[in-house]
Amino acid sequence: MLRIVSANLNGIRSATNKGFLDWLAQSGADVVALQELKAQDADLTEAMRATGGYKGYFHYAEKKGYSGVGLYCRREPDAVIEGLGIPEFDSEGRYLEAQWGNLSVISLYLPSGSSSEERQQVKFAFMEAFWPHLAKLAASGREVILLGDWNIAHKEIDLKNWKGNLKNSGFLPEERAWIGRVFGDLNLVDVWRTLYPEQPGYTWWSNRGQAYAKDVGWRIDYQIATPGIAAKAQSASVYKAEKFSDHAPLIVDYDYPL
Repeated sequence: MLRIVSANLNGIRSATNKGFLDWLAQSGADVVALQELKAQDADLTEAMRATGGYKGYFHYAEKKGYSGVGLYCRREPDAVIEGLGIPEFDSEGRYLEAQWGNLSVISLYLPSGSSSEERQQVKFAFMEAFWPHLAKLAASGREVILLGDWNIAHKEIDLKNWKGNLKNSGFLPEERAWIGRVFGDLNLVDVWRTLYPEQPGYTWWSNRGQAYAKDVGWRIDYQIATPGIAAKAQSASVYKAEKFSDHAPLIVDYDYPL
């Protein structure tokens, strides 16, 4: 069984202080994809680099305390690819790919557009620039699992208050249409939604109000996979027994040898 986890940490140092590395060590995961490291290389402790049988690989943002992605791997990858080769986005630390044989596991952090109209335009630019790479992955003949915070809820079931968010970043018509094309035009699979058509599966809650307590959430963290390995997904869960971040880890078990 191959256990894959996606976890937006909202700061690796903060999540570590809340027990994330202890959880990781007993999670049974083979690969854990991290987003929002909010740290540079010099900020990481030895335990953050390698812990509980995992070795960490990281792609940092140039800006301090911002963005960044990582992968904790139990088995050493054959290759690690850092960035997309697009300087304006690679400087923000948004893409890290590990390869084992014919399998690619990718940690992805799409820009958020919620802070300003300017950042929304950056998000749209990323979506456009990332599309050819996505299409290439889908057509590569490799098995691919894209993990991470896509900052888009696809359908009404994917967020509690969908009516109130129709004009907000993360649920804009253009964003929803784009991720719909990922599943439609590219034939990639939304693993959670395929396994659980009727379960919302929220992974993020605003820090405002009582969103977490009332479960007023969004499903913006995904495992999106090529059809072959997606069909091997046995079960999935959102881990909420402990709170490391404003996101919860998304866990999927695949009947697939690493």
